[in-house]
Amino acid sequence: MLNQKKEKLPAPEVDFSEAREMKKYLREPEAMYVGAPGKHGYLRMGFELDKTGKSILRDLERRAPLIVQQELYFDEEMPEMPCVYILSSGGPNVDGDRYRQDITVKKDAFAHVSTGAATKLAEMKYNYSGLIQNIVLEDNAYLEFIPEPVIPCKHTRFISDTRLCVAESATVFYSEIFMGGRKYYSDGELFQYDMLSVCSHGERSDGRQLFREKFVIDPKEENPRNLGVMSNFDVFANVIVMTPEENAGKIYEATEVFLNKKLAAGITRLPNNAGLLYKVLGMEPGPVKKIVREFCSLVRQNVKGKRVPPEFPWR
Repeated sequence: MLNQKKEKLPAPEVDFSEAREMKKYLREPEAMYVGAPGKHGYLRMGFELDKTGKSILRDLERRAPLIVQQELYFDEEMPEMPCVYILSSGGPNVDGDRYRQDITVKKDAFAHVSTGAATKLAEMKYNYSGLIQNIVLEDNAYLEFIPEPVIPCKHTRFISDTRLCVAESATVFYSEIFMGGRKYYSDGELFQYDMLSVCSHGERSDGRQLFREKFVIDPKEENPRNLGVMSNFDVFANVIVMTPEENAGKIYEATEVFLNKKLAAGITRLPNNAGLLYKVLGMEPGPVKKIVREFCSLVRQNVKGKRVPPEFPWR
């Protein structure tokens, strides 16, 4: 049963004032101001085991435009796992949008979280769109976070900060896929956005910092087509797996790395025995999503002893 309080407190602040790369995009939008109602989305989800040992979505708070409905149990390999889709009632992210998502998985609980569709980042003239995520896993918890791709349109400005606080015995599979733009729109909009700033950092429950990764893409300053950046590829997937060292070693040894004209994949170990970092490049989102899902299946097999079923055809 969901726990939704009748008296709602103000949504937590989403503050990127210290991000130097966004300081040139602080003009107030001429329409709705930064963080106005409907532009300050907040989502809090808490998963835990019930008295029967079933993993459920116990805690839920949502503020427009972010929407989450009741959890579903459709995974054929893990029918006991709650699957949740994050939706948005507001269309694409626009100037001045500020979002925050807090996800907690309690001891021994598990969950699968995705989005109902790709996240579109609309053209922006004044400000930027920002997202803060706090993902917390307690002892022996397990979470798969596999959203649909992010699509930045021309002149998009977007920044995100994701904190992964994971107990040493827990496992999180966190993925994000970024397209270069609307590839088939008009004459194409690949890498015509203004700014893409993405930061992910991991820590333990006691606050001990493990790693931090941040990439800032400003196509006007450095061409993403340069060798060593995107080169001829159009889609980029970034996957973080925080898991116990014994799992990480098995996953690392079983993961295939490759490079060809249409796809590339590589893997490395995170510092401080935090887990693994896996990256995929491709020309189209479909094949990249497939490789990420296959990697998730490998992780699940090593952690839960079960594979990830094939994706729905409509996805």
